Amino acid sequence: MPKKEKKKLLIVTPAPHIKAPSDIRKIMWNTVLALLPPIIAGVYFFGLYSLALIIVCVLFSVGSEWVFLKARKMDTSAAFDGSAVITGILLALVLPPKLPLWMGALGAIFAIVFGKQMFGGLGQNIFNPALLGRAFLMAAFPVAMTTWVKPFYWNLPADAITAATPLALAKFSHQTTPYLKLFLGNVGGSLGETSALAILLGGLYLIIRKIIDWTLPFTYIATVFVLGGVLWLINPNKYPDPLFHILAGGLMLGAFFMLTDLVTSPITRKGRIVFGILAGVLVIIIRIWGGYPEGVMFSILIANAFRPWIDRLFIPKRFGT
Repeated sequence: MPKKEKKKLLIVTPAPHIKAPSDIRKIMWNTVLALLPPIIAGVYFFGLYSLALIIVCVLFSVGSEWVFLKARKMDTSAAFDGSAVITGILLALVLPPKLPLWMGALGAIFAIVFGKQMFGGLGQNIFNPALLGRAFLMAAFPVAMTTWVKPFYWNLPADAITAATPLALAKFSHQTTPYLKLFLGNVGGSLGETSALAILLGGLYLIIRKIIDWTLPFTYIATVFVLGGVLWLINPNKYPDPLFHILAGGLMLGAFFMLTDLVTSPITRKGRIVFGILAGVLVIIIRIWGGYPEGVMFSILIANAFRPWIDRLFIPKRFGT
């Protein structure tokens, strides 16, 4: 008699059923790897103090998360999954290069506690934690947060000279900055937002590894380019040209590393398109008619607030119905 065949049991599990080799830790640490070019560029242009600021922000981000998880009697190993490290790095990259270290530490604590853990932790936060930390520092220390320095090279004195950002020069003094400087990063600004080249390298890495969807950064940048171009064509003597809008300020950093945050961005592609357009429109409104020369931080935070509504607007149909 033939041996009895073992019954093959059908194992039913909750959706989704698509398996992927990635997990939270791999995604987060790949993002950290993608942030290395902006980090290196920032340290090169602004000196070793910038590296100290990054380290402080990372340490206090991870430490705050560990303490909060411990207080909630949750698994403290989640503090080392890379998400808190990303928050610390991104916060440092959007800060002035010479900001006092204790302010950076305070911003990191606020970003983790009020921007992430108060909402329930990873996957529950509504707003981008790093930008929320920057908004807090902007409100608490406006002078320090708007004091910029000129970049310097290693063969020049270590004391950098105070300077305005290209956006501030364009908005308040109608001075233009050469595109090559904007592309390479040899201009005043936040620690990690000046070099469009370095940010582009990191962003392309994330797209190639399929960690982020190209739709979001493309829609965001394209919206700014189109609206900025229309205004420039109307009055080129008053409004900056569209390429300047893309290369100057934090648009590139925000497009590839903050607007694309997996937690605070829409799930569907249609939703991402609307999300990117909304944020892009807000950038132009704030930069052109607002009191601030930069609008990336506010555009993303406001778009974050609309994200749940956008997700509800574009709920995909169930398969088979």
